[in-house]
Amino acid sequence: MAVVTAAVLSLDCAEPEELAEFYAKVLGAEIQEITTLDRIDIAASGGTRMAFLRDHGYAPPSWPRPDDSQQAHLELLVEDIDAAERKVVDLGARPLDTKDNGGPRDVRLYSDPAGHPFRLRLV
Repeated sequence: MAVVTAAVLSLDCAEPEELAEFYAKVLGAEIQEITTLDRIDIAASGGTRMAFLRDHGYAPPSWPRPDDSQQAHLELLVEDIDAAERKVVDLGARPLDTKDNGGPRDVRLYSDPAGHPFRLRLV
């Protein structure tokens, strides 16, 4: 029996409204009722849940610089990686590391508008 009923990935950021909009569009999620502008939650139909927490002193991760650890990142599974790449870049994502792009296990690394790393990976 599970101890918890669900998990929420929470990301610190300077502008939770903007980051919630970005991930809501990427995941096809709904922004939940906003009770405070310091925390905005989204929920996708597949059960994915995320929260965006305002941090007035937020500094984005510097990974993938060799001297910094990755700490954590989000992997988004896609069936058409080229189409997904076009969409996330149009929404404000920035490519981080393209040296390993291509091949049957294609994985592409980006940062969201607040600088958090995420990967698009073929299903």
